[in-house]
Amino acid sequence: MDTAHPHLVWDWNGTLLNDLSLVVSATNVVFTSLGGPTVTLDEHRVRFRRPVAEYYAEVLGQAVDDDEFGRLDRIFHEAYRTGLTTCELAADAHAAMAAWPGSQSLLSMWFHEELVPTVHTYGLTGHFTRVDGLRATVGGDRKAESLTLHLAELGVDGTSVVLIGDSIDDADAALAVGGRAVLYTGGFTDPGRLRASGHPVADTLTDAVALAREVSSADR
Repeated sequence: MDTAHPHLVWDWNGTLLNDLSLVVSATNVVFTSLGGPTVTLDEHRVRFRRPVAEYYAEVLGQAVDDDEFGRLDRIFHEAYRTGLTTCELAADAHAAMAAWPGSQSLLSMWFHEELVPTVHTYGLTGHFTRVDGLRATVGGDRKAESLTLHLAELGVDGTSVVLIGDSIDDADAALAVGGRAVLYTGGFTDPGRLRASGHPVADTLTDAVALAREVSSADR
């Protein structure tokens, strides 16, 4: 990173928000709606990927086209909304955000109109220079394009960015804009998969921020 002022982009679901159990529960509502199997938390972390339609198709053993995925995505989000009030932030979310010395923003693949008030409810809005969620009506796609648009709105060059997230897709998005990623093991992806990716990996968000500071300093 050829900059003295690196920018940190946070992922939301599975990273700052500890909603893994709810996501697995809502995913199983989707699977059982089609008579499919249920997955355990550990199975979900091993198999989950984006585009989410590919994950659904693998578990269900059948093709999931765009129309079918749109229907299943609605089922997922209805179940997810029902349990959202039970979710808490990651235990060290506040401490981790406070440990970053530069600017921070939030980018989620959850619906924008629901993300923004939820972030406000958790008292986090003031930490971020920008909060962006998904503007489309159906989710499930990869994050790279959304990150490009997010940084364009911020006026931030991708090479000055570190992204902290819980999935390989987060890392792929960071690489697509010329940035770096630190991956967090407390979310949706099996830690072994994260470590095999070759990206820096942390078991806590405070450790993730420490690693983000290291990689941003090393590249300046």
